[in-house]
Amino acid sequence: MRHLQIKHVTSYQFADSVTLLPHRLLLRPREGHDIRIESTHLTITPAHQLQWQRDVYDNAVALVTFKEPCRRLVIDSRLVLQHYDDRPLDFLVADSAVSFPFQYDAAERIELDPYLLPIYTQDTGLLNTWLQQFWYSGQIVETYLLLDWINKAIATGFTYQQREEPGVQTPATTLARRTGSCRDFATLFIEACRGLGLAARFVSGYLYSPTLMAGQGATHAWSEVYLPGAGWKGFDPTCGQVVGNDHIAVAVSRHPESVPPVAGSFLAASPQSPVMRVVVEVIELSA
Repeated sequence: MRHLQIKHVTSYQFADSVTLLPHRLLLRPREGHDIRIESTHLTITPAHQLQWQRDVYDNAVALVTFKEPCRRLVIDSRLVLQHYDDRPLDFLVADSAVSFPFQYDAAERIELDPYLLPIYTQDTGLLNTWLQQFWYSGQIVETYLLLDWINKAIATGFTYQQREEPGVQTPATTLARRTGSCRDFATLFIEACRGLGLAARFVSGYLYSPTLMAGQGATHAWSEVYLPGAGWKGFDPTCGQVVGNDHIAVAVSRHPESVPPVAGSFLAASPQSPVMRVVVEVIELSA
């Protein structure tokens, strides 16, 4: 078990007073048999009203409505959790899905259909060409090995580059540039899986990395693939590993652009370019 403390502070400084419209926050990790939250504290300035909701993916969403104009917005999330997924390779795939290609059970397929549909349909041809190095029609291969090959090929064949601008690159852009951020690599992996007929989804959250300096930042994105018998299994194409207790999932989605940690807007009398600052720390606590 890993005992982790997460600090995530986002601040916006405005030149003049603005009216903040409702903001949507995805900051609370997804609890389950592998993650248990011990304590959580969310502080927001200015005066506001907070309502917790669940979205269609069962993500915990904090909806914030503000009561007064301001020149500074601060969202400060602190939490402590226990993470038990210390054996990420300890899973069994159902016999029907051990080898690829396979077909999902008809009842499961109904639920999985949204995760099988590609988003960047204009990139399908280029993506299929890239996938031919891993699998060709008529070939039979172990399903996990196929996913592992693709996962590690992105990690070793592409250069990581942190990007501050919002959104994700299309798979075609990532393939052409051979560079991208974690969310770009996750998107490429997801669309590759969907191109093969494997259900996949986007995950945003935090990464525990003891090599990072305090405040350097540890938000992260990766992918999950649905494997019968094992369920949704995480693959991180940024590092080429199966996801374990150093990954803390906050939100999942079919679309990679729909789960930013903080989303909202404001009204101002004149054009504004607020100064944003984000501090994220994930540290391990002693037993």
